[in-house]
Amino acid sequence: MPENGNAQFVFEQWHERIARRDGEALSELYAADARFESPLVPRVLDCDRGYLQGRSDIREFLIEITRRRPQGNELPSLYRDGTYFFDGRMLIWEYPRLTPQGSQLDLVEVMELDGSQIRNHRVYWGWYGTEHLLRNAVAKLKVDGATSP
Repeated sequence: MPENGNAQFVFEQWHERIARRDGEALSELYAADARFESPLVPRVLDCDRGYLQGRSDIREFLIEITRRRPQGNELPSLYRDGTYFFDGRMLIWEYPRLTPQGSQLDLVEVMELDGSQIRNHRVYWGWYGTEHLLRNAVAKLKVDGATSP
């Protein structure tokens, strides 16, 4: 598959698999020794780091986030305009805050590819998404009765 074909494949398959809430299929896009980084990792897995190493840890995370996604058409962060940037190694696209339907979590996906597999994946959150993370963290502290993060 030509390099741009690999980027197109990952771009389309990532979106299709997350939209259908298939964490197992999402994990198949990653190399066995892939790295994943996101501020969502410590929130979802209740750990003190924001990265995962290896497909099996990434798989666990992806299964959990797809399980937690709201049902129906209330899927945050899934509108994108079909545009991506690829330099032969790095694939980048945005889920913008402002969509035709209103606001969504604003994210930028940055993936380093090795053929059609994701070798390194970083997720950058915008101001709207960051506020969402903070609100959820504070709510969790209140529910858990904790006094410090």
